[in-house]
Order: sequence, then C-alpha cells, then structure tokens
Amino acid sequence: MAKLIESYVSVPLTERGRGILIAGEAKTNSIIYCNGRSVIIRSLDNPLETFVYGEHSYPATVARFSPNGEWIASGDTSGTVRVWGRHGDHSLKLDCKALTGRIDDLEWSSDGQRIVVCGDSKGKSLVRAFMWDSGTNVGDFDGHSRRVLSCSFKPTRPFRIATCGEDFLVNFYEGPPFRFKTSHREHSNFVNCVRFSPDGSKFISVGSDRKGVLFDGKTGEKIGELSKDGGHTGSIYAASWSPDSKQVLTVSADKSAKIWEINETGNGTIKKTLTFGSQGGAEDMLVGCLWLNDYLITISLGGMMSLFSASNPDKPPKLISGHIKSINAIAFSLHNGQSEIYSSSYDGIIVRWILGSGYAGRVERKDSSQIKCLATVEGELIACGFDNKVRRIPLLSEQQINAEPIDVGAQIKDLDVSVGCPDLAFVSTDAGVIIIRGSKMVSTTDVGYAVTAAAVSPDGAEAVIGGQDGKLHVYSIKGDTLVEESVLERHRGPINSVRYSPDGSMFASGDLNREAVVWDRVTREIKVKNMLYHTARINCLAWSPDSTRVATGSLDNCILVYEVGKPASARITIKGAHLGGVHGLAFSDQSTVISVGEDVCVRVWKLP
Repeated sequence: MAKLIESYVSVPLTERGRGILIAGEAKTNSIIYCNGRSVIIRSLDNPLETFVYGEHSYPATVARFSPNGEWIASGDTSGTVRVWGRHGDHSLKLDCKALTGRIDDLEWSSDGQRIVVCGDSKGKSLVRAFMWDSGTNVGDFDGHSRRVLSCSFKPTRPFRIATCGEDFLVNFYEGPPFRFKTSHREHSNFVNCVRFSPDGSKFISVGSDRKGVLFDGKTGEKIGELSKDGGHTGSIYAASWSPDSKQVLTVSADKSAKIWEINETGNGTIKKTLTFGSQGGAEDMLVGCLWLNDYLITISLGGMMSLFSASNPDKPPKLISGHIKSINAIAFSLHNGQSEIYSSSYDGIIVRWILGSGYAGRVERKDSSQIKCLATVEGELIACGFDNKVRRIPLLSEQQINAEPIDVGAQIKDLDVSVGCPDLAFVSTDAGVIIIRGSKMVSTTDVGYAVTAAAVSPDGAEAVIGGQDGKLHVYSIKGDTLVEESVLERHRGPINSVRYSPDGSMFASGDLNREAVVWDRVTREIKVKNMLYHTARINCLAWSPDSTRVATGSLDNCILVYEVGKPASARITIKGAHLGGVHGLAFSDQSTVISVGEDVCVRVWKLP
C-alpha cells in the first residue's frame, strides 16, 4: 500500500479585478481557500501540513471553518453549499442549492447554527441565510439588484448581517428571522468586501472606488471612513480586522497592503504600509488578505502568499506559493546534493520544490509561454513550450536563463534527453523528430506518420517513436541520422507516452486505450504482460532509478506501479491520486514516486 508522505498544494485561484476570500481558524493557525474543485486546508505554522477536499462537482469558490472548528461550509459556482466534517471521514452534513448562480461569500453565525451566503442568482434573492443542518431559510433578503460580492455575520448578539455588491450598495439586515433594515450608497463603484469586527461593535466596507467606510455594528449607521491621507490609490479588494477589533488590514490593486488604526469615533488612520520586494507587474496586485492571530496574510494576483508578523511588520515576510493552474509536466533532479522537483502549469509558471521542505521559488524566465514538457540533465532544466521553442535553463541559484531558445518550427509533442549524452535532446513534432545537440538543431527527420510520443536511449544510440496509429518504431541513431530498425505492433490506440529504463535494457509505452507495455530493448519481446488496469487513457509513465519499477498515470485519477519480473496483477494501485487526472510522474528513488495533476497539486508517495 502506497502512503502519501508530502503534498505541495495549490495557492488560491485568483481573478483579475476581483477580490478573493481566504478564511482562517485562530485555534490552529489554519487557513482555508479554494482552487478549482478543491477546498484546501493549510497550517501556517507548518505549510506542508495540508488537506484537500475534492467532493464538489463544480469549481469551489469559498469555504469557512465553523466557530468550533469541527465543520467546514463550502460553496461553488453552481450555487451549492456543502457542510462537511473537518476530521475523520469528512462526513457530509448538508448539501443544498443555496443560490441559482455562483456563491461569492459565506459566513457562519457565531453560535454555529446559521450560515449566510451571497453571490449571483437568476430571478431570485442574491443573499440567503439558512440553518446549517437542514437548509431551512431564516429570513428574506431584499435590497440588491446586482451580484452581491460579500456578506458578513455580526459575531455577537443581537445578530445582524451586512452585504455589499456590484450595485454600489451596503445593506444591513436585522434578525433572525432576518429582514431588510437599511441601505447605504456611500461607494461610487463596486463594493468588494464587508466585514464585522470581532467584537461586533462596527463593520467596514471597502470598494473599487478606493474608499473604506465604517458603520455601527448594531444600528447599521455610518460612523466614519478610512482616511484619504496616505490611502490606497487603486481598488481595495479585501479587508480583515485585528483580533482586538482596533485595527484593519486592507489590500489593493495598487500593490500595497495597509494597516489602519480605527479610533473610537469610527475613523481610520494609516498606521503602517507593508512593503513587498516585487517587480511591480500586474501579478503583484493584491486581491486577498487575512489577519489571523499574529499572522498578516496577503495574496497577490500571481498567487504569492506573504506572511507578515503583526507584532513585527517590518520583518521580511515568509513567502508561500505554488501553482494556480493545472500542472502538466514534472522533472526531478539531484542537484548540489538536494532532491529538487520542477513542475510547470498551463499558465507557463515553472516552480522549484525541495523534497522534504516544499516551495523553493519560481524559475525566472524571459517569457511566459505555456510549457509542454520538462526534463533535467546534468545541472540543466530543459523545457519546451507551445511556442515551438526549446530552452536550456541552467539550474543556478539565481535561476536565470542564459541561452537563447531553439525554435523547432513546429508544435512539439514530446521531449526526452539522453542521460549518457547530456547534450543530446530528442524532440518530436506532429510530422517527425528533431535532434538537438547543445544549443543547435543538428537534424530534422520527417518519418511519414503522425508522431505522438518519443524517447531516446540513455546511451544515445537508439530511439523509439510512438505514432497515432498505435505502432512503435525503433530507430538506431547513427551520427545525427535515424535508421529504422523495426516496428512493434501491440497497442490498440495512439501511443501517448514512451520512455527507456535508466539502465537502457528496456522501454515502456502507454496508449490512449489505457494499456501499458514493457519491452526488452534487445529482443523486442514483452517483459510485463496484460498491463491493462487503468479505466481511462494513460497520460504519463516513469521508471524507478534501478529500472525495476514502472509507474503509469491516467485520466482515471490513479497511479499504477508495476514491478518488472512480476505479473501485472501484483501492481500497486494509488487510487484518487489527483482529482481530474494524473499528468506527470517521476521517481526520486526506488520507493518514492512524485506525481502532478489536474488538481494543481504535487504529491510524493512512498511505495512498499
């Protein structure tokens, strides 16, 4: 039985021009946020301590801990709210259709009995409050005419609810059962966030008009504003109160975060502007924040989570990041005595991870083209993109690209490198294959059939090319010329992946018809038969360093590990490895396999 030993999870999914919600639990210093269909719980004290919940049928948008920390309420783009257990088997308490459209915000009442949600809805209320265990309505919420972006529950009795949205309004409701009390039009643009202070005495609204307005928590009347002196110069997307209700943290499109002192009259003055060592691009705009105990957390559009200390805000922040979009390729390297993982996502980001410690930075690139394939060889990371270019990236501490990209002039299908000949890269395109030595293309071969995958042997003397027709073509490499030696016909679907074993004695292939095959390189005979246990197409495969195991990853969310010399039925199965499919595999040693997938996670598995 394989055991999950590490999981490097995604950062929150961000959207330009919109604030995002990140919630926390003070007792455990844990945060919760969403990306795709995943709801992610993460410890701030130990960022590798994570849990991913993937039971939503639609992309999840918001999640919050219950006041006692035992339950999670999460909403998605379909308007569904799920209430599920945080611990144990994560049992489902409630599954209800709260709105007819996307849920943008959600909050519990302080007694844990009620939940309020808001968002988009067609022809019905844009806000709804209900009992947490039955879904029974506890009020009517009139007063908004457009999408409601944020809602907040007064944490002390008498209970109140405040909402705000795209109609520039801040509405106030009394209850339960809740009824409309008053409405304010203090903002001249979208009101992005509304939050009650922990003591319930006041609440704040912030908007795209760069304003922050404060209201009395019991009556809903306006009592003050954030000072314009030293204030934000861009849209304010989020606000979060300090635990003592005396300060507020705000973040803005102007790429700054500010701490405000809130006086007794309800006005706010600047106490501190947090500084970031950023380059100033659009991805540095700040779209989310949270004040949790001594942590001041800000989130940028590019997914960088900065953790400042509230007691010492001048101290440089701890940075946590990762991928925002689905991961499509992975490479492993032992570099300078460190086990390093490189992963790339569909937005062109390459992230470097250190096995055992997690996020170690992004690989800086001169462009942002989407990456198709990754490989590592002798201190270099080789990447090829959908821009038809191959790049050799030195694995230096500063992570800078020195060499110019090689334009192969066609859409790249696969990339492989020869361990024994580190300057040799083998690139396949739709129509043929290209041999690259160092930084130069030395040959282009039109093979006369549709190429779907290719691999080069560790000694650089042989190559295997898989076709759309399901055939494997074996070539000898003489100089820079390919000479076809044989054609292997076993697969019943297009070849999707092919790789040589590290010792060069075998190669493995996988197809879209869910079958994998291990071949003897010399005799061309099948070494492991009937590797037909996936229920969907095979996306990737990888060999263990000692050439005794081969792992396959599939669209069926599973990883299968076969042992050469044993029947395929003796396989190790890792079910549910990645929600949405496994996209990449690599071994770090004989008993450790690393996987990436549609769920934006990098996972490390220990095999028996």
